[in-house]
Order: sequence, then C-alpha cells, then structure tokens
Amino acid sequence: MTDSTDSTDVTAGEWEREPDPSDSLRTFGAVVQALREHAGFSRVEFGARVQFSKHTVESVELGRRMPDESFVERAEEALGNTGALRKAAAHLTRGEPGLAAWFRRWARLEKVAVSLCTYECRLVPGLLQSEEYARAVFDNSIPPLSDGQLEAQVAARLERQRMLGERPNVPFSFIVEEHLLRRGLGGREVTRGLLDHVLELTAPRNVTLQVMPLDAEFHACLDGSVQLLETPERRRLAYSEGQQNGRLISDAKEVSLLYQCYDTLRSQALNPKDSRGLLERLRGEL
Repeated sequence: MTDSTDSTDVTAGEWEREPDPSDSLRTFGAVVQALREHAGFSRVEFGARVQFSKHTVESVELGRRMPDESFVERAEEALGNTGALRKAAAHLTRGEPGLAAWFRRWARLEKVAVSLCTYECRLVPGLLQSEEYARAVFDNSIPPLSDGQLEAQVAARLERQRMLGERPNVPFSFIVEEHLLRRGLGGREVTRGLLDHVLELTAPRNVTLQVMPLDAEFHACLDGSVQLLETPERRRLAYSEGQQNGRLISDAKEVSLLYQCYDTLRSQALNPKDSRGLLERLRGEL
C-alpha cells in the first residue's frame, strides 16, 4: 500500500507483504538512481557533483536516508533540472513513528474503514488503552525501549484512539477476554484508570464492548486475536498478529471464515449491558 489512506485496489500478495519502513523514501531513491544511471554517472561521480559521499548517495537511493534540501537541489541541477525531484521530495515521509512496520498498513485502513471489529485475548485493545496502561505495556518491551521510543509508542497509540470520537457514524465492536481486565498490568492504580477509560470510550452508541467471561463453555476464536474491517468500497479485510509480525488478510474465503468466527463469538460473549456491568463491578473492587 502507498502512503494514501484509501488505496485498496491491490492484489492479495501485495496486501500480505510487510510494508517497507517508508515507501515514499524507497520510491524517491529509485527515481534518483534511475535518473543518475540515465545520465551515465556512477555513484562516485554523482556524489562529487552533489558534494555528498558515495555512501550517502547509496543510502538515499536505497531509501535508508531522508535527503536534505541541499541534496535535492544539487541532484536536480546535476540531473537535468526538470523539477521532478523537488516535487517528489515534498511528499517524503519517514513512516509512522511509534507504529510497528507490519501494522502501518492496517492503521491506515482503520482511518477510512466504515466498520471495525476487534477481538483480543492478549492485551486490552490499543484503541481502548489508557495512557498509563499503554505506557505499562511498552515498559515491558524486550529489549527495553529508550525514553524517546516509549513516548513515541504511547503517542502513536493515543493518536489512533482519536478516531473513536471523530467518527461517530462508524460502528466499532470490541470483544475482550475477561482475564485481560483482571490482570493488573501496571498495578492497581493503572488498572483502575484503565477501567474508567474503557467505560468512557465505550459509552457512545457507535462503540460496543462485549466481555468474554472466564467461565464460558464455548469459544469460537480459540486460534487467537483478530481484527476485521470493511472499506468504503465494501471490501472486507482482516488482520492477525503474532510475535514480531502481522498479516493483513484479503483472501475472501479466509476473511469470510473469520467474520463467521467473530459473529459466533458475539453470541457467546456477555451482551454489552452485562459487559459494562462487569467492568463497573471490577472497578468497584479496586
């Protein structure tokens, strides 16, 4: 997927590959390389013309480095002064800070989805996490994150949550395992704040929360967490995540099966009213 948030007309293979750290940087680099080779310059010769080292030229061409303004201007002059590089440079991004590379494509799709369903059995869903709970989650990262990295992760997570309030006509459905709300990650105060936050975020009519109780005798999603959405073009997609990886699923049969599992799980979980009552009781126990 490109940097556009509404581009969905790609093949299944393209959907399921992990996105590059920055597609725009790689594209810009490829254009620089193509123009350089067309002009007949080696990287050493081109580096001398733009007053940058061969290694810098290579890093830009491979999408590993954000070119500064002087590089763009000198490259333009050396490669015909067409204006192409100046215009392309205006659209360069470093990717979404704080989001895992394999999750970025799904995060873009979330922003334009006409419906979103989430089942979680590992952590309270990111869209419902309080700031303190999110910080506790990232504080448990291995290897440990630097302060800057941790704050970027927390900021990105809270930024994603804004769409719950900004898109009142989009239905958001969450099914969460009861044990996640009882775990106590971060301590009693963090858990108390988390329950207050979840109760607040799930109060609007378009946001539905159901809790899967500990004593449930049947369970339709034993294979793990899953997220489902529908695009503005009415295309259904799914996303699953594991250890250090994620997969965006576009195969119609597989997505249909996951929707069936989710719909069945809805009937097995507590209804929204009882789920809210459970959260209030848990909050009262703290």
